[in-house]
Amino acid sequence: MRGVTGTNAQTAATGDAGDVLATIGNTPLVTLRRVVPPGCGEVVVKVEGQNPTGSMKDRMAQAMVAGAERDGRLRPGGTVVEYTGGSTGASLALVCAARGYRLRIVTSDAFSQDKLTQMAAYGAELTLVPSEGGLITKGLIEQMVATAREVSREPGTYWTDQLTNTDSIAGYHSLGEEIWTQTGGRVDAFVQSIGTAASLRGTAGALRAHHPGLRVVAVEPGESAVLSGGAPGAHPIEGIGIGYRPPMWDPELPDEVRAVPSDDAEEMARRLAREEGLFAGTSSGANVLAAIEVARRLGPGSRVATLLVDSGLKYLSTGVYSR
Repeated sequence: MRGVTGTNAQTAATGDAGDVLATIGNTPLVTLRRVVPPGCGEVVVKVEGQNPTGSMKDRMAQAMVAGAERDGRLRPGGTVVEYTGGSTGASLALVCAARGYRLRIVTSDAFSQDKLTQMAAYGAELTLVPSEGGLITKGLIEQMVATAREVSREPGTYWTDQLTNTDSIAGYHSLGEEIWTQTGGRVDAFVQSIGTAASLRGTAGALRAHHPGLRVVAVEPGESAVLSGGAPGAHPIEGIGIGYRPPMWDPELPDEVRAVPSDDAEEMARRLAREEGLFAGTSSGANVLAAIEVARRLGPGSRVATLLVDSGLKYLSTGVYSR
């Protein structure tokens, strides 16, 4: 069952065709059949790769731009700037193309060439910050943020600043509502990896409004498990594990934080493609591994929901699918 919410609901009700932004959301919910071992609860995944740019970030990009338009931070003919590993950048590029804004992106060679190409294809202007050996580190993220801050000082420029922009949280409320509807109101736990923390807050917040006892589990890279009290480190999982606590992180929200080694996350991403026919990125593999562990503890009869954050098409130039 797929729910209809927001702009899509209005389009469905009137029968009128909307613009491309009306296609964001209402993604399928799929039950995993083969990668979940016996004796576990059910694990269901939202296939966010079916959003227009192939990522859940379309939801937050639309929310950030719409929020800035409403209060005048972004005016007609303005320029948007952001630092991003790619998925947020592609999503902002989609929204800016549809809404008529110039977009300047600060990114790095640490992120897949597929993402850089996709951003540029939508018309984004890219500034590349060199990485250390193609890995994501705290220092790289801080340098990208500083570069975006400098660009944002130019006249007529709006910095979406995804790590602090709380408009993005509202963009994920629809995810929680869709999961609630698609599960028929029967979900025991929600699992999500942490980048900015907006998707966990928005989705879990909507779900807990329906089910206050919902178990919430956050996921981070094993090599940079700072939310679990560990030291920051380099890792290859794009989109999560920035090396420090993101400003929107709420330590009271999750019941637990699980650290997943990058190699294990990559292997699960490959298994999802080969065994389930679900093509997703490495953070999605981390989500599924953590969700399986939660489902194992909760046992048969339980249901755990998580996200396939984006499409595996964004990682063809990396080594994830060459093994």
